[in-house]
Amino acid sequence: MASGTEVVAASGEEEVTEAPTGQKREERLRKFRELHFKRNEARKLNHQEVVEEDKRLKLPSNWEAKKARLEYELTVDQKKKECAERGEDYDRVKLLEISAEDAERWARKKKKRNPDPGFSGYAEAQLRQYQRLTKQIKPDMDNYEKQREECGEDFHPTPNSLIHGTHVPSKVSIDRMVEDVEKQIEKRSKYSRRRAYNDDSDIDYINERNAKFNKKAERFYGKYTAEIKQNLERGTAV
Repeated sequence: MASGTEVVAASGEEEVTEAPTGQKREERLRKFRELHFKRNEARKLNHQEVVEEDKRLKLPSNWEAKKARLEYELTVDQKKKECAERGEDYDRVKLLEISAEDAERWARKKKKRNPDPGFSGYAEAQLRQYQRLTKQIKPDMDNYEKQREECGEDFHPTPNSLIHGTHVPSKVSIDRMVEDVEKQIEKRSKYSRRRAYNDDSDIDYINERNAKFNKKAERFYGKYTAEIKQNLERGTAV
């Protein structure tokens, strides 16, 4: 077989033809270059991924949340500018884009939250108590219409109206108020943190602050000082 010639092998009716040696060599070199190029590309991509991973590890733990928040704020600012250019109200456009399912889900989520932020002042506590009590009141529309007919124009008083002290509450209203006050007293008694005074306990304190300190000391060191305390009480301490 000479170089560069085509070799034909006959087997019955089938024939197998081999490509020239030079052509096979060029094909192998081409595949080698492709593999070499792919290896270099994979190496570059791996290096980029390692660099990006190192950057992510060096970022704060809440970076993703901050990034999402900033992107959301940028989107909102862009929408506000677009609405201002068109002369539209952004809040109204935003409400129109909210679906019924999202609105219902947000309403359920908001309802589950505890609206009581805790004690911040007596005025705020009084306001919350007032709102809590007024929500429990069920209006009596029949009695409302009856009072409206009896008072006439004075039902909605003006500076010249003289109806102060003329209203007499019904027995049902008084009983309802008494029942509500008793419920409040019972509820407050359960949440009271005042400790009952024990007359039989030993008096080893000079004031309330000293009593709290002695109780704390007894809780932590009582088992170590029990014998010394007994000796002092018996007068046998050395």
